[in-house]
Amino acid sequence: MASGAVGLQTHIWRNNTRSIMLIALYPFLMLGLVWIVGALVGGVFYAGTVEPAVALDRAMSFGNGIVLTYWPLVMAAVGAWFLVAYFFQARMLRSLSHARPVRRTEEPALYNLLENLCIAQGMTMPRLEIIETPARNAYASGIDRRSYTVTVTRGLLDALGKDEIEAVLAHELTHIINRDVRLLIVSIIFTGMIGFLAQLIGSSLRHGLYHQGGRGGRQGDGRLFLLMMAVWAVLWLGYLATVFTRFALSRRREFMADAGAVEMTKNPAAMMRALLRIAEQDRIPDTPDDIALMCTANSRKFLGLFATHPPIDQRVQVLSAVTGTPTPALSPWSRSGRKTEERS
Repeated sequence: MASGAVGLQTHIWRNNTRSIMLIALYPFLMLGLVWIVGALVGGVFYAGTVEPAVALDRAMSFGNGIVLTYWPLVMAAVGAWFLVAYFFQARMLRSLSHARPVRRTEEPALYNLLENLCIAQGMTMPRLEIIETPARNAYASGIDRRSYTVTVTRGLLDALGKDEIEAVLAHELTHIINRDVRLLIVSIIFTGMIGFLAQLIGSSLRHGLYHQGGRGGRQGDGRLFLLMMAVWAVLWLGYLATVFTRFALSRRREFMADAGAVEMTKNPAAMMRALLRIAEQDRIPDTPDDIALMCTANSRKFLGLFATHPPIDQRVQVLSAVTGTPTPALSPWSRSGRKTEERS
């Protein structure tokens, strides 16, 4: 138990450190992107006017000049983006997921389950929200105690038993305790900034192609178009790099949260059953990948290729091996729902 506590504290410390590093890294990443854009502008401007080696040297100098001139503006823009996202991220996530806040009077059993878990852990109870969808899933979000939230779907409440719902809630609370949520939200905030800029450039390119088709392409227009294409490509490469960083953060945290849920509830079988039931219908319709990335389970694959979560079967096998609990078998009847009395 002591070694487990040390491991957990190390995980929390690493997540806190990574959050700070991400906050410090992204402004410099943006400066790097600005330098590349400046060098591309210089390259387009000097191409064909001087020798290639001279053009390259002048392009790099132009990029240096852009960074030295505009770095305060870049830092201010990054800071403003983070502040806006910090204060409005809960509202934005609620809008993206179509979740709604829940009061004790509306869902007393669910509310009491979450409250009892928080009391046992000595932690402030996060806000509770529900997404009205038959999908079965849940996620935790927020950056601090003011914004921490646990969100569950109606389908999860309808399909899982009381002990299984408790295990899912414990899983999400573990994400909050481990600071996984803070780290992921910070990465989403800054990844969103790069993605927004890439989409903005992409829209400008489409607009330029539409209007350029009606008139003869002049050399200046062609250079501008190539420049914007290069900038767009650089931004998307930066976006993909940050997204893959988020994947690395996401996969390990799920194993830790599964273990934390078992530690809270002392019921590994319930956690395994919950994962198996969620896996049958985990996709929440009309939600972006950022929401799916935070969920208990996510069968979506980024670009159809890359898994953001470990496979459910692997997570169940790990829990079974670590706790010495046989893998539960769900009966065909129980796959379609649980009796009302089992949740009472």
